[in-house]
Amino acid sequence: MSASKNVFHGVAPVALTLAIVCALGACKKDEATVTGPAAPQAAAKPTPESVVSANVSSMGADQLREAAGKAYNENRLYAPAGNNAMEYYLALRDKLPGDAGASSALNDLLPMAVVAAEQGVARQDFAEASRLLALIGKADANHPALARLKASVASAETNAKKAAETQKLTAEEEAKKQADLAKKREEDQKKLQELQKQQQATAEQQRQQQAAAEQQRQQQAAAEAEAARQRQAAAAAAAPAPVAPAPAAARPSAASNELRAISTPSPRFPPAAQRAGGTGSVQVEFTVSTDGSVSSARVVSSDTPRQFQRDFEREAVAAVKRWRFQPVGQATTSRRTISFE
Repeated sequence: MSASKNVFHGVAPVALTLAIVCALGACKKDEATVTGPAAPQAAAKPTPESVVSANVSSMGADQLREAAGKAYNENRLYAPAGNNAMEYYLALRDKLPGDAGASSALNDLLPMAVVAAEQGVARQDFAEASRLLALIGKADANHPALARLKASVASAETNAKKAAETQKLTAEEEAKKQADLAKKREEDQKKLQELQKQQQATAEQQRQQQAAAEQQRQQQAAAEAEAARQRQAAAAAAAPAPVAPAPAAARPSAASNELRAISTPSPRFPPAAQRAGGTGSVQVEFTVSTDGSVSSARVVSSDTPRQFQRDFEREAVAAVKRWRFQPVGQATTSRRTISFE
């Protein structure tokens, strides 16, 4: 019995030491589990307040206007981030809230951004779709498509997360998926850019056709005016000379080529330019026939915003064609500047 007690007393300290070591090891393992590296945080989604890059916001108004025009012409409409027309125009509008050109350009770009956001949702490119939503929200916080797009992005993200939990992708598969997304994003933007180019080409073709038709009409009107002048000259030559022309009769003849307006109605202000606050002036050259009507009119020069130039010129020419003057001895050409204030 004494021997057993001795054995027990000899073994007990060793067992107790082993138990303490195991307990400490377990604690350290638990602590390592608890204090291990945290999961990476998802990047914060852009907001209307943060979507315009700091570099763009720091540019001056003239720099923004030049960069926006260049990006627009090169079809960098809404991408890439930090170097696209929408960001430049948004920053310009922040600096100059009353700038009509920036507001008008953003109105033109918004439909393209909406289509691009829908394409981003369809290809599950949620980062790009969220950035486009922020651009749309900054351009127009009350845009009718904004709520629908936000709901669509949220629903698609939820479904994508559920699908990802069901089927875990390897790192190689995830990298391939991201590469495919980037490729699809570029393809979608290229398609939109091609559509924009086609629309611009169609508009330019229509403008050229209208200009050719206007030129033909002016030439025809000038030919008719010349024919009328020749008929009047022939009739005057065939008429018998007066026996004793009174000196006073020569005075109206000398002044017969002076343009004396009877009616000069004002031009109609283009609705789109009026909504955007656009103003300008157009110099028009016109020919007055012998009966006092305007037989032809054309634009000599214009000082108007580029996006409203054709509208201002069209309304100026239309107004001048409605003008009426006192009859003149022969067709007379003059120029007037039409102001749109």
